Amino acid sequence: MSKYKIDASKGKKSAALLALSSAAMLLPALSNNALADAPPENIELAYRYSNYQEEATDAAKTFGPNSSGLSSSVDRYNIEINQFRLLLPVGDKYSLAVDLQTEALSGASPWFTGSADGKTKLVMSGASIKEDREDIAANFRFYASEGNAGISLSRSNENDYVSNAFSLDGSYNINEKHTTLSAGLSFSDDTIEPTQGLIPVEIIKESKNSTSLFVGVGQVINKNAILQAGLSYTRLSGYLTDPYKYRDQRPGDRQQWAWSLGYRQYISSADAALQADYRFYNDDWGINSHTLSLAWYQNVKEYLKIIPYARYYTQQEADFFSNNARLNDAYFADDFRLSTYGAFTTGLRVEADYKSWTFIVSGEFYDSDSRYGISNSNEESPGLVSYGRYTFGVNYTFK
Repeated sequence: MSKYKIDASKGKKSAALLALSSAAMLLPALSNNALADAPPENIELAYRYSNYQEEATDAAKTFGPNSSGLSSSVDRYNIEINQFRLLLPVGDKYSLAVDLQTEALSGASPWFTGSADGKTKLVMSGASIKEDREDIAANFRFYASEGNAGISLSRSNENDYVSNAFSLDGSYNINEKHTTLSAGLSFSDDTIEPTQGLIPVEIIKESKNSTSLFVGVGQVINKNAILQAGLSYTRLSGYLTDPYKYRDQRPGDRQQWAWSLGYRQYISSADAALQADYRFYNDDWGINSHTLSLAWYQNVKEYLKIIPYARYYTQQEADFFSNNARLNDAYFADDFRLSTYGAFTTGLRVEADYKSWTFIVSGEFYDSDSRYGISNSNEESPGLVSYGRYTFGVNYTFK
């Protein structure tokens, strides 16, 4: 069940991790050598533990016990995540990375919305959900002075959802390595077999697949600054409805576009780097979104780095979103992730080096509300979520 419920939060997490790592090359400065493509020289091991905790739903926005026997609990998801990575140099021009992730999820999620006393309220799924998920991925990469190329295979498995994915990506340096062109292609094939519980499920087994394309360019402005831009396209097809949400019915096809722009600037006087990113997203379900991210990478000591960051997100609702069921319409969803809203994320990350070790501690808070959005809507979803997340990590390099 979790595949449908935590993709949005996981997607934000993944984006945040990528954004945080991409500016590291700016410290202490940029040079042509910083863009040289070379495999890792040593074996590296890494571990991350994260705890994700959603705030309880406001009791005033939640229905109490009813004849169906559903729990009146307003507690929402708690997710514990363990991540492991092994990075191996293979000869002089290759590397192999193996990633393993496990998740343990518990809590409740919104089932559907309804009206009472003129107010829209949630009916929750109950607090009996307990699920485990395992992801494994391998990436094999070739390096050359002109660029690099990689191939990845991954599999995600949980009690009701299996996903297999394949991707190719590469980059090519031109203009005396001041310009880097990049591209990627990925496929996934997913199988959904919902579990029956307190919430009735109408399907036994369904499938969906996705194809994604990405092109990008990075340009060295000077020794301290880089500008990056990218364009991506994704098509999803198959069963895109959430089987665990009441009366949920979504189109069997979804086309998504995203355009991104990033800037990294090293500031020598402060021995720090500024990272700024903007992303525009559009799909044929009627959703437009904007994301603005800022991060400051501050060197405190040779061995200590502090990274405060903030992100703002806003989106316009899907064409078929409504808090009240539209029985005469072909499509309907009251999923809060398809509603109009805005969200703020603030966080702090600390990295400390000691010999062959790197220790990482981070924490962030996310808050969403329809009032934060730049698009207007007459329907505010009562299911909008706020959450906190903290992470502890350690890397070891065999030198």
